[in-house]
Amino acid sequence: MFGRLMPREGKFFDLFNRHAERIVVGSRELAGLMSEFADVGSRRARIDAIDAAEKDADKITHEAVILLHKTFITPFDRDDIHKLITHMDDILDLIQDVAESAILYDVQRISPEAQQLADLNAMCAERVQAAVRMLDNMENAEAILKVCLEIDRLESDADRVMRSAMSKLFRDETDVRQLIKLKAIYELLESVSDKCEDVANIIEGVVLENA
Repeated sequence: MFGRLMPREGKFFDLFNRHAERIVVGSRELAGLMSEFADVGSRRARIDAIDAAEKDADKITHEAVILLHKTFITPFDRDDIHKLITHMDDILDLIQDVAESAILYDVQRISPEAQQLADLNAMCAERVQAAVRMLDNMENAEAILKVCLEIDRLESDADRVMRSAMSKLFRDETDVRQLIKLKAIYELLESVSDKCEDVANIIEGVVLENA
């Protein structure tokens, strides 16, 4: 039972994997953006790379939705396929929101806490990719569930960093405008890890129903 292969239409898994690759690229570029924010040239290159990843991911999502409508037999529940690819797309949308907001809000400096949240998001994204890569074979069920648990733990770490960052911000920041800007960036960064956890929950549900 645990070792059987999931019946599948392989194209969906190819699309999931391609999308997950874009998520990892975007998350790593965002972490790089946070670490090199003072370098204007690097900042522009990072944002352009994030935008390109997001556009590629949108195309993949659209392709998956069209395939879903055209495919009679799907590898698992149609609603779960739709939720998985759209929630994955939400991750990159939020990553793009962080990058664009940092520029639009004219953030002057990036705090260590923002950098830490971006790094945690990159780790979450890498584990989303790892789980997605194994999803086409239910012999990987135990390993997939373990990765989903890791994502949950990273999301909890991000929550703790977020709470600490907010406490420090309201305690120490005297510039009200900077406080408002950083608060918004923290919230967007934390929402990325939340969305990764949502994806992990969808994957976990697929595994439990099909293993």
